[in-house]
Amino acid sequence: MQVTPIPTNQALLEELFTHHLNRIYSGKCFLDKNLEHLISLASSKGLQLAIEEIGGDVKKQILRMQEIYQLIGKIPDKDECNPIKSIVKDEFCLDEQQTLAALNDLDLMLYVQVLEHVNITSYRMLIMIAKLLHYDEVTQLLKENFDESEDNDKLFMLIAKEYISE
Repeated sequence: MQVTPIPTNQALLEELFTHHLNRIYSGKCFLDKNLEHLISLASSKGLQLAIEEIGGDVKKQILRMQEIYQLIGKIPDKDECNPIKSIVKDEFCLDEQQTLAALNDLDLMLYVQVLEHVNITSYRMLIMIAKLLHYDEVTQLLKENFDESEDNDKLFMLIAKEYISE
């Protein structure tokens, strides 16, 4: 059976926007609370610094999302079921001891990149909806968050290349 998407109207777009904003906001807040643990798992100073950099970006993104909530007249729903929280809680089994520190670091990089890819996809969707709703200032704030997530993804690719090179 093929399901046809429901035609969108203003109210539905606002509900979709708030739903996805809640998901990413909740996930970012949860990640912010757990960053110190991720930093402690990294064996190299470079990887620790990169995770700290992401932590700074997470804090900025949370502040921007709080501004978005104010602009649209909503408050965050922190109790919502959140797949990002599930990914953060699961941690790709990062607490398992590996025979080589590099294995743990590569797992950690993969984990952080999965989170960033979820963010990139979420921000893209939110930007599309914000444009339809004519939320110009919100769109700009989301683009800033999107750009940071893309930059973080690139940073971790560069670090991974240091581990995986001839």
